[in-house]
Amino acid sequence: MMEAHISELERDIIKEILNIGLARAADSFAAIAKDKVLLKVPDLKLIEIKELLSLVSEYESTHVIIQSDIKGDFNGATLMLFSDNHIARLTQVCLGDDSGYKGELSVMQESLLLEISNIITGALVTQMANILKANIYGSPPKAPKGYIADSLKDILVQHPLFQPLVFTVITRFTHNYKSVELPLLLFFDSKTFLNIIDIIRSFELGKNNLLDTE
Repeated sequence: MMEAHISELERDIIKEILNIGLARAADSFAAIAKDKVLLKVPDLKLIEIKELLSLVSEYESTHVIIQSDIKGDFNGATLMLFSDNHIARLTQVCLGDDSGYKGELSVMQESLLLEISNIITGALVTQMANILKANIYGSPPKAPKGYIADSLKDILVQHPLFQPLVFTVITRFTHNYKSVELPLLLFFDSKTFLNIIDIIRSFELGKNNLLDTE
């Protein structure tokens, strides 16, 4: 197994890069949600493949999962996890439809979830590309049919020495003072993770220098 070591400072820098991207995503998401949106990266960790698949499979029976792949210089994906309650609430807030969610997505509901995933993944990828000077892009989001591991096969199979770096993001938006939280998993393969660390280390070790993109 490829070992990857990360200092606390490097961990903080990666989280800050992602938070910059999420701040931009929150502004775009707010336009759809018609209210304030807060996005924050609360955690990041290195985990084994089987732990990742176990984590995802836990959500599969209770959530609709929207996947967006990250390609180019980096290899990874985002998974946004929508529960029945999330979908009903988003349908009400964003589409003005109070009919709820009956266990099967309508065309409008699926389009909405894909658009939310597209906005958030797109903003993250754009900011990471800008800050890390990398050529990366997000593929159009999709709602995988069937077992999610099959959908993630490209990332898992092409990289057998795979220790994904997983970020958990809690997307929180409020509407009429009611809060809705949407879990988001962002992960990269170990080669990408090492590339990111190398890029960070190639800068003078001044956080402001790396993150001064305004």
